Amino acid sequence: MRKFLSVIIAGTLLAGVAAHAQKVNGNRYKWVDPQGLPHYSDSLTAEAMKAGYDVVNDRGMVVQRVPRQLTAAERVVANKLAKEAAAKERARQDVARAEAQMMSAYPDEASYKMSLQQTVDALDQQIRTTRINLQSQEKALTGLLDRAAELEQAKQPVPKFMVDNISKQRNVVAMQRNALARQQAERDSTVAAQARQLARYRELKAAEDAPPEP
Repeated sequence: MRKFLSVIIAGTLLAGVAAHAQKVNGNRYKWVDPQGLPHYSDSLTAEAMKAGYDVVNDRGMVVQRVPRQLTAAERVVANKLAKEAAAKERARQDVARAEAQMMSAYPDEASYKMSLQQTVDALDQQIRTTRINLQSQEKALTGLLDRAAELEQAKQPVPKFMVDNISKQRNVVAMQRNALARQQAERDSTVAAQARQLARYRELKAAEDAPPEP
């Protein structure tokens, strides 16, 4: 009997404490249904979580606003946007690290411009080598064509091996010309990119050398 009374008393005390805590807290949940009607509740319902709700204190002020649950399609879009934002942030951090390394490696503009010029010089060397090779291959092709023309003028058939060699040599010349065009395009794009990089270097250097704001 005493044990039973103890359980009842303990339960009554706990209920009183909970009621007191709820009264002290005084927060309620407010949400609007699809028909636009507002609802209030002392407990958080599934309908409120689905619609989105406000936490209102005992003075009627909104202390927290919780958005509605997203649909499956909205979650897909939200996840995509979050991934895109994360990728942009990683790219921004990569650029910041690269710029910090650049400023550390090249304390003055002269050293930075020298580094840029070395890259262009290497490309120019590749272009010169390709041009020399192209001239050599074009000369070889011209020799084959002249020999074939001589045979035709002499009313003699052009041997199949010579026809095949001419075809192969034309392919070699075409490949060399394409390689030269790619290298020249790479040089042009590199020079344009370096102009932007140098402008950015000057911006960072100016900010680095600027006196601190008072």
